[in-house]
Amino acid sequence: MLRGERYINLFTDFGFKKIFGEEINKTLLIDFLNVLFEDLETITNVTYLKNEHTGHSELDRKAVFDLYCENDKGERFIVEVQRVKQKFFKDRSLYYATYAIQEQAIKGKEWKYELKGVYTLGIMDFTFDERPQNETKLAHYVQLMDTETHEVFYDKLTFLYLEVPKFHKTETELESNFDKWLFILKNLHKLDRIPLALQNQVFQHLFEQAEIAKFNKKERLAYESSLKEYRDLASAIETAKEEAREEGLREGIQEGLEQGLEQGLEQGLEQGLEQGAQKKAFQVAKMAIEEGFNNQVIIKLTGLSNLAIEKIRKKIKHS
Repeated sequence: MLRGERYINLFTDFGFKKIFGEEINKTLLIDFLNVLFEDLETITNVTYLKNEHTGHSELDRKAVFDLYCENDKGERFIVEVQRVKQKFFKDRSLYYATYAIQEQAIKGKEWKYELKGVYTLGIMDFTFDERPQNETKLAHYVQLMDTETHEVFYDKLTFLYLEVPKFHKTETELESNFDKWLFILKNLHKLDRIPLALQNQVFQHLFEQAEIAKFNKKERLAYESSLKEYRDLASAIETAKEEAREEGLREGIQEGLEQGLEQGLEQGLEQGLEQGAQKKAFQVAKMAIEEGFNNQVIIKLTGLSNLAIEKIRKKIKHS
């Protein structure tokens, strides 16, 4: 067993798919979705669908979902775990949702464009809404809306983003099932026992499945590898952020000083920070390449294009 840990980290690829993506744990996924999408008719069963999708032509990008399933009504659920902030995260969510929409087209006979609901859930290990007024708002439900009346225009396409780092309740403060699931997402790997507030049938099953000591050798090795990847990535991102922050500030200040005016200093700082952010993406990509990550993962982490990543690979190879 890994030293100091009794239960798995749900933000590792292995941990998330172990708890939510295996047939034996389907009840956990059902309970989780029912809690998060409480306005839906109660989900009683789900069917796991293939998580890899290709477009209609060779030029279309491939989409690989962390988890993809449908309920008995044919409504689709895309579940994505996001460990690192990226520039086009919202665009990516919308792009992925189009696969679940287009595949509903009925071929070979007349189809009237009637669609089943598509629900995208983004579980984020970072915050993307850092405005002061939203510092405690961690759940974002998004639908198409009439901007004048603020009424929902179309309710069959829903996005839910969970900013897990914003959840700060302790186990004694847990009230709703929503609280309990967020607590588990954030803290499972830190626990050494089942909290009193979580001692029901659903969560007892979760803790049994998440206990590392009960894994066979193959599972333990797979988890250790996944955990190492998660930790290495977190370290690389933090290092790149710090270096980019320092370099961006230095360049901004230098450019502002050269212009010699307060306006020049402000513009220099802005430009320097923007350049620093771009350099951060390249630094993260370089570190990820050196750690053995594939292009698809690096695109997800940095927002860089496949072409840009290949150029970095060539540069590293010839350096």
